[in-house]
This record gives sequence, C-alpha cells and structure tokens, in this order.
Amino acid sequence: MRRLPLVPLLLLQLALLVAAGAPEAPVSAPQSLVWGPGLRAGVVLPVRYFYLQAVNSEGQNLTRSPPGQTLFKVVIKSLSPKELVRIHIPKPLDRNDGTFLMRYRMYETVSEGLKIEVLYGDEHVAQSPYILKGPVYHEYCECPEEDPQAWQKTLSCPAKEPQIAKDFSSFPSINLQQMLNEVPKRFGDERGAIVHYTILSNLIYRRSLGKYTDFKMFSDEILLSLARKVLLPDLEFYVNLGDWPLEHRKVNETPGPLPIISWCGSLDSRDVILPTYDITHSTLEAMRGVTNDLLSIQGNTGPSWINKTEKAFFRGRDSREERLQLVQLSKDNPQLLDAGITGYFFFQEKEKELGKAKLIGFFDFFKYKYQVNVDGTVAAYRYPYLMLGDSLVLKQDSPYYEHFYMALKPWKHYVPIKRNLSDLLEKVEWAKENDDEAKKIAKEGQLTARDLLQPHRLYCYYYRVLQKYAERQTSKPEIRDGMELVPQPNDSASTCQCHRKRPLREEL
Repeated sequence: MRRLPLVPLLLLQLALLVAAGAPEAPVSAPQSLVWGPGLRAGVVLPVRYFYLQAVNSEGQNLTRSPPGQTLFKVVIKSLSPKELVRIHIPKPLDRNDGTFLMRYRMYETVSEGLKIEVLYGDEHVAQSPYILKGPVYHEYCECPEEDPQAWQKTLSCPAKEPQIAKDFSSFPSINLQQMLNEVPKRFGDERGAIVHYTILSNLIYRRSLGKYTDFKMFSDEILLSLARKVLLPDLEFYVNLGDWPLEHRKVNETPGPLPIISWCGSLDSRDVILPTYDITHSTLEAMRGVTNDLLSIQGNTGPSWINKTEKAFFRGRDSREERLQLVQLSKDNPQLLDAGITGYFFFQEKEKELGKAKLIGFFDFFKYKYQVNVDGTVAAYRYPYLMLGDSLVLKQDSPYYEHFYMALKPWKHYVPIKRNLSDLLEKVEWAKENDDEAKKIAKEGQLTARDLLQPHRLYCYYYRVLQKYAERQTSKPEIRDGMELVPQPNDSASTCQCHRKRPLREEL
C-alpha cells in the first residue's frame, strides 16, 4: 500500500481538524466565573441556586460543554462542626453553552453559616470557598425580615415591573367597601372560584367563595412562604382561582372595574396578574415534589441545536379547537410537524378521527428544533418552560398573557404565528431555510427567559403586587366573619432559631 507524502497528509489532517472544530483549551478553574443569589445568606428560597461560567486557560468563555465527564462539583458544609445540617446537593446542571446551574436545598437552619466549595476536579473554582455568614435560614423557617426595602435589596429585585404598573394603572385607589359589596355577588356564586384573603400582622386569613376553590392550596403556599421571609403589608383582597380573568368592566364605566387578582390576564379584562400557580408551585416544590421546574428544565434541553430533529413539535390536551387543527396539519405535513393530542375531554368525538398520542416526557420535547405554543383554555402554562429550552418557540397570537409576556418581543425572542395557525407551516419552512436566524432567536428568547424567570424574581413580583395593592387601599383591612387562619405547613421546623424579631401571634 502506497503512503501519502508527508505534507499532503498533514494538510489532510489539518482540514479534518478544522471541519470537526478545533478542541477548546482546557477549563481553568481559577479563571472560571461563579455568581448568583445562592451565594448570599439573606436570600432565602426553597431551592438556592447560583451559576458558573466555564472559562478556558486562555481566558475565553466556553460556549459549549467541556469535553468528557463534567468535573464541576459543589460541597456545602456548616461552618461549625457542632451544627449538623441536611442539605440536598444534586449534580450541576449543564446548560450546554459553557454555563452550569448549581442548586441546593436546606432542611435545617445554621446559626454560624455555610462554607460552599465549588470545585473542578480537586481545584477550587473562581473565589471558592464561599463563606455565608449565619444565620442561614431554610425555607420553612418563620423568620421574616422586618424591613421590606432591605429584603428587596438583598434579592436584587428590579426597580420596575412594567406589567404591575400597567395592571394598577386602572386602580389609583381601591375601595375596600365596594369590593366587599360586589365581589361575593358577582363572582362568589355556587360556580365561583374566589378566595377572600386578609393579611394582618403577617398572619394570613381566608374564606372561600364558591364551589371550585380547591386550588387555594397554591395561593396559600406562596403567601405563607412570603410571610416566612418578609413582613407583608396589611391588606384585604380577592384571588381568582379559575382559568379565565374575571373583571371585564372598563375604567370609564360606572361602577368601575374591581382589582381581582388572577394568574392569567387578557386584553379585554382588568385583572391584576400574578405568576401562575404552575410555575409558583414548581418553584416551591423543586427538588422534592416535582421534576419539572424553572431550574431543572435548564439542564434538560435535549441535544445540541445541530442534532435536533428539524420539525415543529406539539403534545397536549384537546383544550382548544386550534389544537385539533394542529394535529390535522401534522397528518397532512408529517415532514414539517409532529403534533398529537394526549387526552380528550372537550372534543371527545374527535378522538377516533385524529387518534390519541402517547404521553411523552417534557424534556423529550427538546429533541425537536421548533416548539409550537398554542393556547389551552387560556394561555398555555407550558410557555415559560418552552422559552427556557433550547428550541425555537412558534407562539400563537393570543389575547391571553402571563406576568412576564410584556418583556418578550416577536421575531426577537420567538416567532409569532396567527391565531388560526394559517401561517404555521410557512413559519416552519422559514425557520428551516434560515437556520442561523432561527437559532439566534431561540437563544435570545432562552437568555431573556432565564433572567425573567429566576425563582427569586417570582418572590419579588409577588411582594410588589401586594405592596402596590396595599398602598391603594382606602380603608383598613379586617378579619371578616367566616375567615380562618391559614396554618403554616408541618415542615416548619422547631430547629429554626430566629435572629430577627418574629411577629407575635398573640398580638391578635
């Protein structure tokens, strides 16, 4: 067998190396970057978290996962050997772009503090070890910060929330007596899904109005979680537990609209919007009660962009007619779209015609390059998770919105599709023909969602809504007949020793 001359052989090897992508310089532990709220003792969250950017020995940020097995790890211990603390520390979440998400959940409070070591192999990363001087409280410790401004500063809450400003622009003042007279009559009938809350001295009281109020467990748990962390203002308000926003009166009508608090807004309503129960509950139960949350999704975004299946994807219930249209489009255009209905309730007669798709794990959605987001009964609550993935989101035009939609722009963070889906296939074709632009939009959307949907930002948002509401009330809230105290969960540990003054229940 004749050998190739040496020079052509070297050129061939060089060409193959360039085609495969030159290997990146090895990770430099000292030059890598670590930051985030989980490195601050005062940021009390159900799951604490922080970020890591891998940097190579040449000082360049890695833009893809380091080769081989992930060598980053986190070790967390109490500063005092006398204090034993249970901490759940899963493996770092590789976000496949050179960054990692580190998480830990505490089950006890530590008085002295914590020592957090971030390691690459056996070498300390960045400024590791990080010392969190105590006390460091766990999620169920009732130790509210009495200075709300200090609490917001510690969490780095944004100075402005455009959606909150817009929602309260309809309510320069809130007439509590009008609320008490009208809300039970208008929305609290037998088919209602309304809960009446009063917060006094950081204690939470409620009474249910209507038959369908089981979802009060979700509003209860976030209000209790907030009250354990910060002193809440005294206020009295109504929460809508149903899907649809309720208040459709216009500002210039007499009587005017009422500030009902809901999880979903619409262009023709005046409800005040909070983060949905879905993302809120998943944040509270992350790393114990749920597998899919705003953090876990970031490390389970499927294969790299180039290796994703070049089709649009959808799975979901039959909660809107356009979803049925989506399945028919998929049957007619299987080369562009893979869509299926996993459960029939509203259009059971269509099951025989369209078929029933098998359930698929949400993380497996991201094996596909394009995700179709179509409304359910209202806004599809999967949207924040889709935005955190590594696929291009094709979002149906909709009158419904969640608390963060205002910050997202079509063609910058997602690709819009018409309400009737008439241009969906055209948009999929566009994405296939303009792969670089599609990838850029997907990445911009993902990065923006990562910022907007950080768990500590949800707490900031909830507090700001309650604060703005309380500022506008024209009379003092009261504990009404039929209200009951919402008890703290059994997880509230007796091992929690507060170093701040706690509100006294005896005051009431």
